[in-house]
Amino acid sequence: MVRNALPTDAELQILSVLWKRGPSTVRDVHEALAAVQDTGYTTVLKLMQIMAQKGFVERDESNRSHVYRAALTEEQAQRGFLGQLVDKAFSGSATQLVMRALAMQPASKNEVEEIRTMLNEIEAQRAKK
Repeated sequence: MVRNALPTDAELQILSVLWKRGPSTVRDVHEALAAVQDTGYTTVLKLMQIMAQKGFVERDESNRSHVYRAALTEEQAQRGFLGQLVDKAFSGSATQLVMRALAMQPASKNEVEEIRTMLNEIEAQRAKK
């Protein structure tokens, strides 16, 4: 994978299809994208070839129709985007990010409980070190 590279919006749409459908041909991905937006087959093909070069997808060439699968997990992409956001918009402060997010969209009671559980797990892991 290209070091520190993040998928473009168009590449992220393709990855989203692959994350949902699993390994797919270009035609499969094109059909899924065409259902929600006007996208040309050759555009999808070229993007997927570029994504293979970047390491975002892997291509199985053993059949006539090449099958692509996501080499980047959804969590890896989210971590990359979130890391970039924290660095650029919040000067590297995860605390500022969380505080801003909670101020904009208050968490439900269940979400607050999940956050507490996650914080307790983080503290427990740190105490082991």
